[in-house]
Amino acid sequence: MNLFPMTDPIPLPAPVWLFKALDILTLSLHFTAVQILLGGLLVSTCLSAFGISNPRARASAAAMARRLPIVMTYVINLGIPPLLFAQVLYGPALYTSNVLIGVYWFSVIFLLMACYWLLYAFADGTAAGKNVWWKGLMALLLAGCVSRILSTNMALMLRPEDWQGMYSSAALGNRLPPFDPTLTPRWLVMLTGSLWVSGFWMVWIAGRKTTAESLGTFLSGFGGGLASLGILLQLLMFRLVLRLQPPEVSASIQSNHFYHPFELLYYFLGAAAFLFAVFVLARKPRAGWSSLAGALLAFLSIASWVIVRDGIRDLTLKSKGFDVWAQPIVTNWQVVITFLLVFVLGIGAMAWLISVMMRAKPVPEGGARE
Repeated sequence: MNLFPMTDPIPLPAPVWLFKALDILTLSLHFTAVQILLGGLLVSTCLSAFGISNPRARASAAAMARRLPIVMTYVINLGIPPLLFAQVLYGPALYTSNVLIGVYWFSVIFLLMACYWLLYAFADGTAAGKNVWWKGLMALLLAGCVSRILSTNMALMLRPEDWQGMYSSAALGNRLPPFDPTLTPRWLVMLTGSLWVSGFWMVWIAGRKTTAESLGTFLSGFGGGLASLGILLQLLMFRLVLRLQPPEVSASIQSNHFYHPFELLYYFLGAAAFLFAVFVLARKPRAGWSSLAGALLAFLSIASWVIVRDGIRDLTLKSKGFDVWAQPIVTNWQVVITFLLVFVLGIGAMAWLISVMMRAKPVPEGGARE
């Protein structure tokens, strides 16, 4: 019996590989921003709460908190494209899971609005030297709830065997799915990743010309230590996720000539990132190359496990009757070329906006640079 709703009779307007490439690229960018947000919120909240008597801890919390509202704009805007690409490719599965947890899915909008407001309140409070750690904590809890709902939705779309039972018992979309042993480890891959990505983000802030010498040294050392711990935790969670997959999916990943090399690449990049984090912890560099090295390692690592994640999704759905590669395709190259041109222009506009922001009048942080 086919557990999936009937596929849309309108064929895909472009090859599957093109949609998947765009999905992986934009999702990697989105996950990078998400991990900076979650980790940055956690670290700045802890520094604000427990470092009240430490001037460098307070200055570090303020330096991170004032950037978090900007990070949130990238989280939201970079999250829309991969969601749209996923809906095109996996509509019968993703739309079904959206409906089944519809109440929680719609709540994401309001949770994000509240989180956004708290980010501004937290940033303003830390800039003024106030003890507003509880606002950062509330924003972190809301952001964590959003990430949990999204993880739940993406896990539920892989379980068509549970759909009928959920709809029969709660057609209003107000019931969470049955226990899934892979859900929490999948979610923890994101949360543990936020520790080391935000650690490298601290190294980037430390290398800014507007950051005082003493503050930069503190940020670089703290960031290196946080990154080294976070990388080890994420590697463990990533391995656990793979082990908890159904045997046929695990075997398919290991034998696949495309996904398995990216799994190995993720481990290699994780080891390289760990060694770099230990180097940062020991030497506390503040040169521009260290910021770029951390950013490159973070993005490439995220992209590699996004590809493995994509493989788990494809192979799981295929084992249950939905082959994303078997959908009808009628390519409209005029539309495709127009879309790609607009996409490239959009990326260029974003790069220009970032360059404008980088050239804006600098705001000294942590006192005058020594």
